[in-house]
Amino acid sequence: MQKFKLPAYFCLQKLDQETVEHLIHIHQTLFEQSRETIRRELIDEIDWSHRLICIKGFRGVGKTTFLLNLVEEKYADDKTCLYVNLNNFYFTKRKIFNFADEFYKKGGKVLILDQIHKYPDWSEELRACYDHLPDLKIVFTASPVLRVIEGNENLKNIAKVYHLEGLSFREYLNFHGKFQFRRYKLDEILTNHQQIAQEITEHVKPLAYFQEYLQTGFYPYFLNNKSFYYETLLKHVNLALELDVTYLNQLELKYLPKLRKLLQITASEVPFSPNISKVSNEVETSRATIMNYLRYLKNARLINLLFPNGSEDQSKKPDLIYMHNTNLLLAVEPNNNSNRNLRTTFFYNQVGYQHRIKSSDKADFKINDKYHFVIGGKYTEPETEGVYAAADMIEAGKGNKIPLWLFGFLY
Repeated sequence: MQKFKLPAYFCLQKLDQETVEHLIHIHQTLFEQSRETIRRELIDEIDWSHRLICIKGFRGVGKTTFLLNLVEEKYADDKTCLYVNLNNFYFTKRKIFNFADEFYKKGGKVLILDQIHKYPDWSEELRACYDHLPDLKIVFTASPVLRVIEGNENLKNIAKVYHLEGLSFREYLNFHGKFQFRRYKLDEILTNHQQIAQEITEHVKPLAYFQEYLQTGFYPYFLNNKSFYYETLLKHVNLALELDVTYLNQLELKYLPKLRKLLQITASEVPFSPNISKVSNEVETSRATIMNYLRYLKNARLINLLFPNGSEDQSKKPDLIYMHNTNLLLAVEPNNNSNRNLRTTFFYNQVGYQHRIKSSDKADFKINDKYHFVIGGKYTEPETEGVYAAADMIEAGKGNKIPLWLFGFLY
């Protein structure tokens, strides 16, 4: 458990003093609030020497908390760091570059901007900061839908983008049990899973936490009010569809019901091989539009697409569609809760975050163009040579049979 502490701060003198005092008050209030937080280890993986760093993530995944932890850990004693949420109406009349320029001239060195996608012309403004304020570092958060470097001539060669994913099973376990289990590389798990599982199960029974994690463990909403976990998640799903997917992809709001219907159909049938013609008839739109909508939902971290032979050509039909994680699946379509569905969704989610996943001609998934995995229950066996089994309801495996829960220790 971490508690936010009030960091040292500096005087911005006459930089629109009343407004700045208000921004500082907001900053201080955030840090004075005593709350439980989960430290995300992405903070250790980022190369902080870069001058322009973007943190992407789904709504409510913890981007703001991540930034506040960053300030506390790296800039608590640095009086030249400022956190600003661009939701503030001050930035309807003030350009980011002008604000950053005055901040820089008063000695500012680190500007942390939350929710950059709320600001028009954000790309041009950040480029101006990069070009004209050479000693200023900017860290900003964004919707996963926002094209920060893809097709963005302003930032594609200068911004570094990182994704803040939901909690891994390891992170969830560490928080609830006050453990400090480390991450393991995929190759470590494949070659040494028996010893790793033994070391972990000496301290905890992972299966005692696993089902709860599948239901309400991926997003940190449980820290505030677990009773309203699904209500909070559904609120963020709808906001992602209404604002992120439609606004950032320049879709008219009149198409929102079609997006919502497509997501519901997907959740009710996943994992499934989509008949695009049938789906387009149900949603009452064209095949091409369905393909675009699937891409939007994937970019928004709402679904995962499994392509044949690892193809990333998203104009082609995917072999299978999965929900992005089990919590989303159970929130959108709680009746589609078969063990197989939950197991394959969990595996894709935990392994796919940092590894390439494609269809396999002899198992459920093929990882990194090399490893084939079949996903199942405790009696699942790797029946074909060169295939691994990720088996649920076992604490430890043997040979090519590995506990499913252990793949939640990859990040």
